[in-house]
Amino acid sequence: MLVELPERGVVEISGEDRISFLQGLVSNDVAQAVPGHAVWAALLTPQGKWLADFFILATPDALLLDCERAQAAFLAKTLSRYRLRAKVAVADRSGELFVHVAWSTKPDMPGATIATDPRLPHAGWRIIADTPLASSATVDDWQRHRLSLGLPDGSRDMEAEKSVLLEAGFDELHGVSWSKGCYLGQELTARTKYRGLVKRRLVPVRVLGPLPPAGSPVMRGAEEVGTLREGVAGMAMALLRVEALGEASLDCAGAVLMPQKPEWMVS
Repeated sequence: MLVELPERGVVEISGEDRISFLQGLVSNDVAQAVPGHAVWAALLTPQGKWLADFFILATPDALLLDCERAQAAFLAKTLSRYRLRAKVAVADRSGELFVHVAWSTKPDMPGATIATDPRLPHAGWRIIADTPLASSATVDDWQRHRLSLGLPDGSRDMEAEKSVLLEAGFDELHGVSWSKGCYLGQELTARTKYRGLVKRRLVPVRVLGPLPPAGSPVMRGAEEVGTLREGVAGMAMALLRVEALGEASLDCAGAVLMPQKPEWMVS
């Protein structure tokens, strides 16, 4: 199962200081990105709120950030502001490199940059190639697979300058390093974890009825307990208050939602 993801782009960071440069900016340990193994990380505001997340794939000469295409120019510009005297170059290469994802069977594609999705063993592989590859699945097939695992997908599920990483599973899904040292937004992220301040969680939900628009309130009787995110027919993600995760069903704009708390989720 392989499909090109046209909504994904690529930002390239090259130069001898590329690892140390990115290390002080993002939530995860950039040094763990090696050929064949990707790192999932986020860029935060100084106040610890989500701005963007991406997969970091390593080549012998560069780090490739598999990111949302709509955020690629913003990401390249924002990272460039922090270059100072670092020997790095940052470039949006979304028009030249193409992002794909594969699952079920490991792909064999000489010439492409391929790395395991580090979030879960069944998440599959991230692939960056210099030409679009023939797809054997659809983007909706990938979305159903992603939703079945409870994996967040950038701005589909999170809000810039509002969302907190631990609400979206970045701890359990290996998107945060607690030992690598300082980065932008580290203080709030650590405080959220060690003080047990996570009050909401992003979880997959089964949707019975027409899929409501993203942003629709999720109700438990007359009480609002969350917000629906994006999805496909029959499935979506929702940001729910922790106390609503165990409910058998919830209401949302005429549809019935059934929370499906993933096995990997701690609370």
